[in-house]
Amino acid sequence: MSEAQEATVLLTNVRPWGGAASDILIEGGVIAAVEPHDPARPAPAPADGETIDGRGLLALPGLVNAHAHLDKSWWGREWVPYGGEATTQGRIAHERAHRDELGIPSPDSTLQLLRALVAQGTTAFRSHVDVDLGVGLRGIAVVREAVAALGVPVALEIVAFPQDGVLRRPGVLELLDRAAAEGADHIGGLDPALIDRDPVGQLDALFEIADRRGVGLDIHLHEGGELGAFEYDLILERTRALGLAGRVNVAHGFAIGDLPPARQRALVEELREAGVSITTVAPINASRLPLADLRAAGVPVGLGTDGIRDLWGPYGDGDLLRLATRLAQLSGARRDEELTDVVRLATSDAAGFVGRPVHDLVAGAPADVVLVDAQNVPEALVLAPERELVLAGGVRVV
Repeated sequence: MSEAQEATVLLTNVRPWGGAASDILIEGGVIAAVEPHDPARPAPAPADGETIDGRGLLALPGLVNAHAHLDKSWWGREWVPYGGEATTQGRIAHERAHRDELGIPSPDSTLQLLRALVAQGTTAFRSHVDVDLGVGLRGIAVVREAVAALGVPVALEIVAFPQDGVLRRPGVLELLDRAAAEGADHIGGLDPALIDRDPVGQLDALFEIADRRGVGLDIHLHEGGELGAFEYDLILERTRALGLAGRVNVAHGFAIGDLPPARQRALVEELREAGVSITTVAPINASRLPLADLRAAGVPVGLGTDGIRDLWGPYGDGDLLRLATRLAQLSGARRDEELTDVVRLATSDAAGFVGRPVHDLVAGAPADVVLVDAQNVPEALVLAPERELVLAGGVRVV
């Protein structure tokens, strides 16, 4: 633990989740207490730390990026025009043809990207890191090096991600197995039918590694309609058979938005029963997740940025609160409770996506705190205002 994490911090006069003014005591990088703020009787300043005046600002937990690609970005470099075909396979081929000339993955670009994301209030990440025959496991080392160089105690979970396919690239399964053996938290998969042309074979191989190595699975599913629904069925079947509830995630999962209402409701219930979660990047040009139904059923849903200014496309500023605004719009959220629910999805309710039992403004939680100037949580979502203060593990970032 760093000296900054060891120091005591007293954050006074903040409004957790827009509630009553409170003082938050932080010790050893963890929230030790949340007490009512009394302006007539200021809390005593810690002898071995600092006191920060929260000025009555609204306090939220740190944002959780549940689907990032921290290794892919050209952030901080000169502009890189996009030149690939507008298909999943076209983007993969374009990235493979040009990443080496740009030095991707790059510790410097990843570090600069992380600095920007943390300054915007994101304090925890699940990052898919490319693992393939060209880069090997180097991308995982790059991301870990950049996080260490950040000097801020952010949470990081690694998904060893076979972006270029699994079975169609002999040797990739061995790399995924090695990544799991060397500490990757999850292994990934990608469109088992359209990319590998063998959904049963790909999923059997991935589930075998996950079960044997004791890691999670995080599988990209871009395929829609009944093909994507069939792949959901295969994933659910294997999750139940191996007892992997709570360890399997479907990223994107557009097919669920294509299904007739009755079929969709049945799939939501199966996800709940099997303990399979979903992550979304709030895409504007894809079938929409039945967010309210998933949340009501208790299916964990995480939000992430996907790629940010990379060889897949030039878009993205990494602001997860602004992305949560888009998710709320796409989901048709209007009422205050619906807007607040989306903010919880992007913060406290996403704890499990980064391996935390709790991620909130409560005693015992990591001291990840974001202050914004907003009347309440719905306004904070709608405006996505400047982050006035960010603490990650009790360390001041902004």
